[in-house]
Amino acid sequence: MHAFDVLGDPVRRRILELLAGGEQTSGELTAAIQAEFGITQPAVSAHLRVLRESGFATVRAAGARRLYAVDTAPLREVDEWLGQFRRFWEQRLDALATELARGCRDRRRETEEP
Repeated sequence: MHAFDVLGDPVRRRILELLAGGEQTSGELTAAIQAEFGITQPAVSAHLRVLRESGFATVRAAGARRLYAVDTAPLREVDEWLGQFRRFWEQRLDALATELARGCRDRRRETEEP
């Protein structure tokens, strides 16, 4: 499965967002996803399987629990692919930063004047 097919699903993106905060059990992930999306435990398990099989998540056994974590390798590949498009938004973000700094400077000058 292509990386963007994996990331195109909002449930899988949310699971990765949850895992970005650190390792979590399958039970913790299932409870959070069920609460947010209203899907069944087997559906959550299917999304976790897709993330494992596509390399976006790792799983390890800790006693009876299964702990999931993000595997960053596929995300680095996505980041590299997006690199060819960064020039389209980096200039705009730089311009925004300049305008924000200018506004802060102007406000500072206004408060310093008697």
